[in-house]
Amino acid sequence: MSDLPNAIFLMGPTASGKTGVAVDLVRKLPVEIISVDSALVYRDMNIGTAKPDAATLAKAPHHLVDIINPTEAYSAAAFRKDALHWMDDITARGKIPLLVGGTMLYFKALKEGLNDLPVADPAIRAELDALIEKHGAPYLHTLLKKIDEETALRLSPNDTQRIGRAMEIYRITGKPMSALLKTENKMDFPYRIQSVALIPSDRSALHQRIATRFKQMLEQGLIDELRKLREKYALHPDMPSMRCVGYRQAWQYMEGEISQAQLFDQGIAATRQLAKRQLTWLRSMPENVEIDCLADQLTQRVRLALNL
Repeated sequence: MSDLPNAIFLMGPTASGKTGVAVDLVRKLPVEIISVDSALVYRDMNIGTAKPDAATLAKAPHHLVDIINPTEAYSAAAFRKDALHWMDDITARGKIPLLVGGTMLYFKALKEGLNDLPVADPAIRAELDALIEKHGAPYLHTLLKKIDEETALRLSPNDTQRIGRAMEIYRITGKPMSALLKTENKMDFPYRIQSVALIPSDRSALHQRIATRFKQMLEQGLIDELRKLREKYALHPDMPSMRCVGYRQAWQYMEGEISQAQLFDQGIAATRQLAKRQLTWLRSMPENVEIDCLADQLTQRVRLALNL
């Protein structure tokens, strides 16, 4: 392992301060950032994804930001390929790849490789889509919980894409997706990883940060941003981009399905649920060095943990 090049994983739930720490590290260390975020890949989705602004990106460029249109899909497999490409490039230039984000599935796919899950079956998906259309995603989530509780517990009851995929896998194979994921094909990862997780010592303080940030997103023009996205691209609410937290609720508001007060409350609640799922992933990763994201001198604490 000592002969392998270094790579840093900087992980944490939403609103834990990952970007600020990463930008500080770029100024002080020979590192280069690779974004590990399934929302930052989309062009023109800036406010609702808390994307670093142009000035920040100029000072600390992020790879894998603004790489596809909101009408396109991006997968863990695509991320792994792209991330390994940039890690090789960064290492060849004498720097250390700094992978920063909160999409834990991407971190897992990068480090451990991908499994041989069955390809999509259009007929089964059509049946499941019809169930969702008739009864709603929470109904399908309840069915999933009966056959694959482990997967159901880590998915939002409204995550139609992932719930549908988990149900589809079960119908094709007769086995829960959680069991198949545990038989994944392990791949050699050609880097020595230092993993740091920013974990809040006080969950209520993180919740306050989430509420403050979502309020700021609305004040900065999240609704207007979505309006412009809908004018520029042929979007519909079931696209992965539009299921991102914040955009999903903003879409419902624009369609008159929820009030402005509900938009605010539901946006915060959905972001809290996202943070909860991220923390569940992080608790299952004992190799991480955990640092309180609410502590003072956060960047210095991360540097000490990395011994850099």
